[in-house]
Amino acid sequence: MWSASPDSQPFDDDSGQPAPMTAQQAAQFRRANPVLSPWRVIRVQAVVGMALTALAWIVWGSQVAVSVACGAGAVVIPAILFARGLSSPIAQANPGAAVVSFMVWELVKITVAVAIMFAAYRWVSEINGLAMLAGLILTMKVYWLALVFKPGRAL
Repeated sequence: MWSASPDSQPFDDDSGQPAPMTAQQAAQFRRANPVLSPWRVIRVQAVVGMALTALAWIVWGSQVAVSVACGAGAVVIPAILFARGLSSPIAQANPGAAVVSFMVWELVKITVAVAIMFAAYRWVSEINGLAMLAGLILTMKVYWLALVFKPGRAL
């Protein structure tokens, strides 16, 4: 963890601006706080979705497992599209483009998630709505697992 030297203060003057870091302090800070890739979060969500589907298959059978898989897919597939859209060069061109891109891709993500659930309801015979909802919620809410496991560690 980065810590200031005893003779330096976070704010060197009364301007309210933090004192700049040295190159060594910045490198130490980056090592202590690595960037979390959105692809890592999506990978964790996909693994949990597959594990939930397998568990549902073992415990309740194939019909519930298909429903859980549809719910998990309604999280993972839109998240892949969202992450890909935000990582495009156009989305990173300037701050204004980043904000617009975020809003557009969030709309795409929501629309695709709703479309997947609607398609599952229409095309999967005897879909279990509760199992689909459980797959969706449990897969969506495990993003914190990606935060617990630091980058560089194996999943």
